[in-house]
Amino acid sequence: MSIYAAAVVRYFEAWNATDADALAKAVAAAWTEDGTYTDPLADVRGHEEVAAVIRAAQEQFPGFEFRLAGEVDGNHHIARFGWELVSTADGSAPVAGSDVVTLAEDGRITSVLGFLDRLPEA
Repeated sequence: MSIYAAAVVRYFEAWNATDADALAKAVAAAWTEDGTYTDPLADVRGHEEVAAVIRAAQEQFPGFEFRLAGEVDGNHHIARFGWELVSTADGSAPVAGSDVVTLAEDGRITSVLGFLDRLPEA
């Protein structure tokens, strides 16, 4: 598995961890201590703030999980990939996006730049 794919696996493990302890461990495994996450709805730094954004998304979309959509593309220490937020009940995916991540030498994320490509209709 490439460094890019491994980083994305850890990224989704964090986004899909629902237990508080598991979430804290998954965020620490995926992000560097001062790693950032920025999308149209959030701009945070550090494990606690990243975990808070993940918890907020889980609260807004209970019964959903984040899944990779397509392949992970990477070069140097940068990767990009698409994702969907999928209902575990019926397979619907009302939210989708794409992210660009920068990786540290140890393969953990130093920054995420997220884009929302599909949102639920109001």
